[in-house]
Amino acid sequence: MNPERSSDTSNISPDAELAQLQPIKAHLDLVLLALEALTGIGSEAMLQAAEDLGLHEVLSDRITLWRLRQASPLRKGKGGRKKLDVDEARAMTLISGYLAVKSQFGIRNAVAQLEKCTANKRPPYKEAILGDYLDQFNNLYQERMAEEDQLAPEALQKLALKLLIDLLFYSSPTGSRHLWVALLERSRS
Repeated sequence: MNPERSSDTSNISPDAELAQLQPIKAHLDLVLLALEALTGIGSEAMLQAAEDLGLHEVLSDRITLWRLRQASPLRKGKGGRKKLDVDEARAMTLISGYLAVKSQFGIRNAVAQLEKCTANKRPPYKEAILGDYLDQFNNLYQERMAEEDQLAPEALQKLALKLLIDLLFYSSPTGSRHLWVALLERSRS
């Protein structure tokens, strides 16, 4: 599937386009949240990634980044919420993939620990890297997501671990493409 062709939304009604973008906005924000929790990256790293990728026109400052992240329907507060257009979604996808590639070593270590825990039937939170990741993901999720979108602890841990595994795929050389295809699939379901 060619991401270039998928960005043509001229034949989609505005309401249908908005409905299709909701899961995309939420998933992009969750992927970045998982990266933040695992690696400690922040807005500066995201803005630097935009600069490195030549996306500074789409993502030029912290306020723009904040507004794009606030586009997630899971986020607290309505202030600053912005519609996410296809170009912005693609830019956030490229940035997410770029940051995942830069964090590949840490992602691989965490996934290796998860595999070891699973094989030994040991809870993931008992391993140093995974425990820190799960704690940080939980804290960031509870801090930033709306009350009505809060998950039970078991569901939140399952989401965090699924996103960790997803990050492994997004950290490959074609990771941005994997993420883009996953986002398009989400928009169709």
